[in-house]
Amino acid sequence: MITFQDVSVHYPGTAAPAVKSFDFEVPSGSITTLLGSSGCGKTTLLKCINRLVTPTGGRVLIDGEDVADKDPVKLRRSIGYVLQNSGLLPHRTVLDNIATVLRLNGVAKSEAAERARGAAELVNLYPELLDRYPRQLSGGQQQRVSVARALAADPNILLMDEPFGAVDPIVRRSLQEQLLDLQARLGKTIVLVTHDVSEAMTLGDQVALLAEGGELAQSGTPQELAAHPANDFVRDFLGFHNRNLTVRSIDGAELVVDARGAVVGVLGGVPNKQGGE
Repeated sequence: MITFQDVSVHYPGTAAPAVKSFDFEVPSGSITTLLGSSGCGKTTLLKCINRLVTPTGGRVLIDGEDVADKDPVKLRRSIGYVLQNSGLLPHRTVLDNIATVLRLNGVAKSEAAERARGAAELVNLYPELLDRYPRQLSGGQQQRVSVARALAADPNILLMDEPFGAVDPIVRRSLQEQLLDLQARLGKTIVLVTHDVSEAMTLGDQVALLAEGGELAQSGTPQELAAHPANDFVRDFLGFHNRNLTVRSIDGAELVVDARGAVVGVLGGVPNKQGGE
């Protein structure tokens, strides 16, 4: 369990704090999404967990232990971390990138390579890609490598900062589905930062919606936030209550459209030209 106790962060040279008096709990073995606009403090809070950012006030606890009492290097190597732009080392092969944390933790080269291959298999990276370099991979493949690297040392906690924001929508959906599949099998404690409402609601067992200055506007399950928004800010940010969605039947397909007629979804399968699903 990760616990934020009255956490504040005030960067030097700024008038207002990035985060002020933030209290929150991340349940063990769940996916918690930190949702909010750019600059609301969600990445700052994420980095407080692995001490990339030191709170100005308050504490961050992991299973009741203050992270401030832990060696920052050992702490970071015990927590998986996935960046938006993958953060891979360009001069190292895919296999060596995945094995990075293992090698830093003193694991022998042969064992690290074997465990890296296992992590690559978890994220569906083909064996023939392991001898390539990051520049030879697609954006989606690079993100899979980043996730594999974060999982290779088998951490209990996985931090993900806009992990799928730099890939196209089709690849993004594939990576989201894979993350949910991995979580069902591995049961990690995952904290994922995103500004995308759909992503937060799709991936999160729990969603924490942040307003400016790291203020917690509302937290709960996706269903709770959608059905019972705490205030106008939550209602407007989620955008579920002003879309006036209706269903139209067009060429045999049941399309969900908004007030402008824009298609936002499809009910059921779309019949093909032969009349099948």
